[in-house]
Amino acid sequence: MGCGRVGSTLARSLEDRNHTVSVIDTNADSFRRLGPGFNGTKVIGVGFDQDVLQEAGIAKADAFAAVSSGDNSNIIAARVARESFGIQRVVARIYDPGRAEVYQRLGITTVATVKWTADQVLRRLLPAGAEPDFRDPSGTIRVDAIVVNEAWTGERTIKFQSESGARIAWIDRLGEGMIPDRDTVMQEGDILHVVMREENNQQVFDVFEKGPEDD
Repeated sequence: MGCGRVGSTLARSLEDRNHTVSVIDTNADSFRRLGPGFNGTKVIGVGFDQDVLQEAGIAKADAFAAVSSGDNSNIIAARVARESFGIQRVVARIYDPGRAEVYQRLGITTVATVKWTADQVLRRLLPAGAEPDFRDPSGTIRVDAIVVNEAWTGERTIKFQSESGARIAWIDRLGEGMIPDRDTVMQEGDILHVVMREENNQQVFDVFEKGPEDD
């Protein structure tokens, strides 16, 4: 939702990666930013209207980004996508970073304008492992930002590290960074910054998706 400079850049970036994209905006002229090569769906309307979202194909969507110019519109649309349509990968652009904590508690990843780039939102929309945050020059080590899923909520970070062979460098929790210790328990909305060997990334993400082994 939103076809300004941010939304249009994001839409083209996703399409360049062979994803199918729908873009919603209240102003038809905004779609010109997508360029003539854009093959996705363009829908004129308010992005938190359920009929508009249905027209855009949200029933088949894997992710939703609310990147219009209004905080209220973005967070309402993000909540509708998550709560009414069950979309798990939801990102909302927020101009006021002071509100981020409230929205993180609702389980919605928020990106404040002061530290925002289309690349950051892109990484949070794509499936875990699709686009690392960092890869060292040798291509051996990568760092990925992973949003804690339901399977690992309430589990200790040391358990995830032990089962996956990866290391959690730090956690973004409610807009603040923290370095985990042996007793740190993962919470809903946490973003883990996980360091792993490139060759082991599929194993790490398999462990993450499967959830912890029974003790």
